[in-house]
Amino acid sequence: MIVFKQILCPIDFSENATRALAHAAALARWYDAQLTMIHVVPVFEDNMQSSFPFKGDDGRTPYAPVRADVLEQMRRSAEQASAAALNPTLLAEEGRTHAAIIDRAAALHADLLVVGTHGRGGFNRLLLGSVAEKVVRTAPCPVLTVPPSVAHATAPQVVFKNILCPIDFSPSSLKAFEYALDLGRQANGCVTTLHALEYMDEEEPGEHVDASIRQYRQHVIDDARQRLHALATEQSQTWCDIEEVVAIDRAYKAILQRASTHDTDLIVMGAQGRGSVELMLYGSNTQHVVRAATCPVLTVRA
Repeated sequence: MIVFKQILCPIDFSENATRALAHAAALARWYDAQLTMIHVVPVFEDNMQSSFPFKGDDGRTPYAPVRADVLEQMRRSAEQASAAALNPTLLAEEGRTHAAIIDRAAALHADLLVVGTHGRGGFNRLLLGSVAEKVVRTAPCPVLTVPPSVAHATAPQVVFKNILCPIDFSPSSLKAFEYALDLGRQANGCVTTLHALEYMDEEEPGEHVDASIRQYRQHVIDDARQRLHALATEQSQTWCDIEEVVAIDRAYKAILQRASTHDTDLIVMGAQGRGSVELMLYGSNTQHVVRAATCPVLTVRA
């Protein structure tokens, strides 16, 4: 059974970071987990003359705040996200943002990182581009990314009833399938597995095309369906509904299209695909999904 006992949530005091914190708090309540908030700045001031958090007419220049100011702002953020009652641990640290987050996740033996995908304009115009993206790629634990389009988590807990799990049969996608099934079972929900055939023509071959080509095309489709069905059959005692979908399209397009048209609550996918070069798949599929998804995305490493 998947259990999150240590949840780490970076916060930069943007609206979307507060939204991510609300999801982290809801998950912490659901799993009775310890919630830790972290804010990272390049350097702290030693005096009390700062006007935290930003300096400059454009409001986009980060500069050194006083640590006490940061901690107070973190307390206010916890209240805004309905997380204060959980007595979260507050960490105000110096250093490179993504490196400090990863180091802290490792030190805490965190089971989950929860990150907003778009941050404060001055701190990082797109938090995803400079921080969350690196966190997803290098985190030692699963990462839940929360996009701006997701509503604030106002319920006592977050329940994912409609889960989409892309499968390319790589170790990380099979690990993601384990997470998806467990989360779906806990919510008494449904998990949809999706395998994309990326390099096949979407159109059925015409009559003038050699019959062997049409047969091969159908063989590839049938084989994908059989492999997905075999996975579902192995998990027949999970007490979770499993649906199998084979799509003919680029993987990230098929994932995003399915998620947007079927009221998906959560996408669970591997952070590394079949290829040995992680960045290749990350750049072509996982990165696209994290950037464009309209629901939270949980990325899992093998």
